[in-house]
Amino acid sequence: MPSYTVTVATGSQWFAGTDDYVYLSLEGTAGCSERHLLDKPFYNDFERGAVDSYDVTVEEDLGEIQLIKIEKRKYWYQDDWYLKYVTVKTPLGDYLEFPCYRWITDEKEIVLRDGRAKLPRDDKTQILKQHRRKELENRQKTYRWKEWHPGFPLSIDAHSHSELPRDIQFDNEKGIDFVLNYSKAMENLYINRFMHMFQSSWSDFADFEKIFVRISNTISEYVMQHWKEDFMFGYQFLNGCNPVLIRRCTEIPKKLPVTMDMVECSLERNLTLEEEVKQGNIFIVDYELLDGVDANKTDPCTVQYLAAPICLLYKNLENKIVPIAIQLGQKPGPENPIFLPSDATYDWLLAKIWVRSSDFHIHQTVTHLLRTHLVSEVFSIAMFRQLPAVHPLFKLLVPHMRFTIAINTKAREQLICECGLFDKANATGGGGHVQMVQKAMKDLTYSSLCFPDEIKAKGMDSKEDIPYYYYRDDGIKVWEAIKSFAEDVIHIYYETDEVVCEDVELQAFVKDIYMYGMRGVKAAGFPKMIKTREKLAEYLTVIIFTTSAQHAAVNFGQYDWCSWIPNAPPTMRCPPPTQKGTVTIEQIVESLPDRGRSCWHLGAVWALSQFQDNELFLGMYPDEHFVEKPVKEAMAKFRKNLDEIVSTITERNKSKKLPYYYLSPDRIPNSVAV
Repeated sequence: MPSYTVTVATGSQWFAGTDDYVYLSLEGTAGCSERHLLDKPFYNDFERGAVDSYDVTVEEDLGEIQLIKIEKRKYWYQDDWYLKYVTVKTPLGDYLEFPCYRWITDEKEIVLRDGRAKLPRDDKTQILKQHRRKELENRQKTYRWKEWHPGFPLSIDAHSHSELPRDIQFDNEKGIDFVLNYSKAMENLYINRFMHMFQSSWSDFADFEKIFVRISNTISEYVMQHWKEDFMFGYQFLNGCNPVLIRRCTEIPKKLPVTMDMVECSLERNLTLEEEVKQGNIFIVDYELLDGVDANKTDPCTVQYLAAPICLLYKNLENKIVPIAIQLGQKPGPENPIFLPSDATYDWLLAKIWVRSSDFHIHQTVTHLLRTHLVSEVFSIAMFRQLPAVHPLFKLLVPHMRFTIAINTKAREQLICECGLFDKANATGGGGHVQMVQKAMKDLTYSSLCFPDEIKAKGMDSKEDIPYYYYRDDGIKVWEAIKSFAEDVIHIYYETDEVVCEDVELQAFVKDIYMYGMRGVKAAGFPKMIKTREKLAEYLTVIIFTTSAQHAAVNFGQYDWCSWIPNAPPTMRCPPPTQKGTVTIEQIVESLPDRGRSCWHLGAVWALSQFQDNELFLGMYPDEHFVEKPVKEAMAKFRKNLDEIVSTITERNKSKKLPYYYLSPDRIPNSVAV
């Protein structure tokens, strides 16, 4: 009688093993095997991290094995089991791999196909077509779209992390408990002793060191020492944790009536302001989105304020970007003066602090939350709804969706919800952050997620003109490496553009993102369908880059750049100045966050800047969803390209007082998971 050798690998996650009854059946082109008992309670098989093998004898040859069924029947208590993969050695000596990488919960069964990636057109038998269709039907019932707030990208239909499908939950929910993590961070930073002084102001700038000095690192300490300098202020627009707002100024806007007399002493080329603009030496950052956003009113004891500044910057003869004019409101007038480097020291310093505070708000809510977290969740939900596990694009994308829906759900549960942690320290808490996302949606376009296109659209693409824009330089390298990898995988499975057009699952995936995630807004420019391999490569690059590199660039520098409170105030407790010559050091300190809010802020930026336990970085694919040799060769090429980028960045950073490493591939997690 024919005998098959079945090997079963259990995951190493906590509680991944099982003490239940486990059955296996094989289904081939010539028939089905009987149901075979592989494990029962107290056999101690399928323990966490174990690999167990069994001989399965059948009455007759089953032909080519198409499906295997794994059943788990409860013995005594609820017992989840994480199954990594199953391999089957046939009587002829062939090995078949059946990737799973899923949890089997309750008294459930799962049906697996072998690991060879297949497009819909590749399935010829009815049994495979039916399996494919049934998997998607079940997924679409499980992964449902929901509107969290009007105007937001749609998100997952779950009120809490515990309601999510088991496969996308964190292994340990305590690990992403924001309340617990922030509290631990403050305890580890020795700042929890200040929490009882929630409304109490600091005495002076040096007083902030009481919560800072114990945890200083190279960049954060440098920021503390140099934050008042115009060079440091300008540098952050290029390489800080929000390096996405600066653009080349092609015309001084009418709402910022800067004259040559105002800025003449800041210009170094003996040119007029208009000539400097024409030569491309003037840059602008406009926080118009904050205009009209309601400031946090959740604490009646502390009035909080927001501003919508416009900042004009200049590339000096040393190619450094420095500020030359700041207006703190959008409407010019006597009570909205334009602050200049030639003004009194504290006037100019407070104006820059207001810009830094506004930059913090845009960074947290738009750059970080909307344009990485929420967008990545859209990609993730659409992938689970429309791409079966056998589809090559599911296999390609699933590592880049790891824990994204889970972290966002937990954030909606604890962080950005009404009365959440976001309200405790941020001036945009209490609903302002919701208004910001709703306003920012009009600028969330497909082209703005295409990294090279967005850099070019802002006029920031010239390395000669702007030589110290490391975010751009490293981002382009990583983008090209991802795109090359995507192209390699696409060419393995899509011989022609026609094959792309005919892939109904791909087209449903793209349509789901457009219609539901992005709300069907035509002006956003998201494709309704993909017609060419070239466009598909770009589309996949957008997804992988956003979920990995872009998130890394704007997330993991938060402690570096925001831990020195005066450099990134999460709230301001006095209104913006309406005239010059009145600002004092006491007024500045009184404007900055009180002790309690400073501590919450510091705990937040510390916690958000930490990698997950057992983090998987770009190019690391320990779960072998792909089994084909050509794809594994493409992965090896991808890792080689990434390693070369790491070496280039490491070499450059050796001579830098302010190293830029956020887009070094060895520091880019595969997915949005924190």
